[in-house]
Amino acid sequence: MVVVIWGVAGVGKTTVGQLVAKELGWEFCDGDNFHPAANIAKMKRGEALTDEDRQPWLARLREKIEVSIASGENAIMACSALKKKYRDQLRAGPEVKFIFLRGSRSRITEQIKSRRGHFFDPDLLDSQFSDLEKPTSRADSLTFEIGDEPQTLAKKISASLRKQTQV
Repeated sequence: MVVVIWGVAGVGKTTVGQLVAKELGWEFCDGDNFHPAANIAKMKRGEALTDEDRQPWLARLREKIEVSIASGENAIMACSALKKKYRDQLRAGPEVKFIFLRGSRSRITEQIKSRRGHFFDPDLLDSQFSDLEKPTSRADSLTFEIGDEPQTLAKKISASLRKQTQV
């Protein structure tokens, strides 16, 4: 199984994803590591990515998901996946599940301001919220509200995954 933890930049995908992966003993994969250099440079300049910019990135993520599924390896992937069509592109089969991390713009802004060494320009948060297509059903994604400490949120997510999959 591959679980994609998604949401806007700064919501805590990587932090929570790493904690969930550790809790479950699964591999963790950060979608940011799959961006082409041109995408990273664009975001550092404060330019929002287009659908066209995202296509090579999404293709690389899909390939990683397919490899994990084919090898029977369970994994957690942190990835923005803001639009339904992006999630559909990543949905390589029924073994792929999505978890949406939701939070208020003010809380996410504070989290972005507190992180160091990340390429994402905080001014791009507006474009992230503009692109965000929230899940419309549990079949698309399970939704978790940020607000708890990351460890507490990770335990809630892990418990939910165990319940669903008997992990």
